[in-house]
Amino acid sequence: MTTANIVAKYIIQKFQDAGDPVTNLKLQKLLYYVQGWHLGIYNEPAFDEDFQAWVHGPVIPEVFQVYKRHSWNPIVNDEQLPELDARLQAHIDDTLDAYGGDSGWALEIRTHRESPWIDARGSLPQDVSSNQIITKESMHLFFSEFIEENE
Repeated sequence: MTTANIVAKYIIQKFQDAGDPVTNLKLQKLLYYVQGWHLGIYNEPAFDEDFQAWVHGPVIPEVFQVYKRHSWNPIVNDEQLPELDARLQAHIDDTLDAYGGDSGWALEIRTHRESPWIDARGSLPQDVSSNQIITKESMHLFFSEFIEENE
C-alpha cells in the first residue's frame, strides 16, 4: 500500500509544477480529502496512517513532521513525482481538481464543519490541542453518504 508521505510528495510536486506551491496546512487537508473520498468510493484506505483532530483540522503527524520546517510557507521540493498505482493517481488528481483551488484556511474551515473532525474532538473547544484519532470508519461513513445520495 502507498504511504501518506508518498501521496504528500505527489501532491507537493503537482502544485509546484503548476506554479502554486502548497503549504503544510493545505497539504494536510488535501490528504484528508484524498483519504476520505477513497474510503467513500472504494471502501478502502488510500494509505494506512491515521489523522488526528488537531486545532487546525485533520493532520497526519508523521507527514506534518517532515514538512514542519516550512511553517506557514509554501513547500518547495526537488524530488521526482513518485510512482503511483494508476487508479490512486487518478483519484488524487480528481481530488485536487475538486479541492485544490481552495486555500488551506478554507479547507480548514470546511473540515471543522464535518462530522469526522467534530466527532473525534468530542466536547473539546476548537482552540484546545488534541491528538484524538479521526477514525477511518467515521471518514468512510461521512464520505460514503454523499455517494449514496447521488446514486
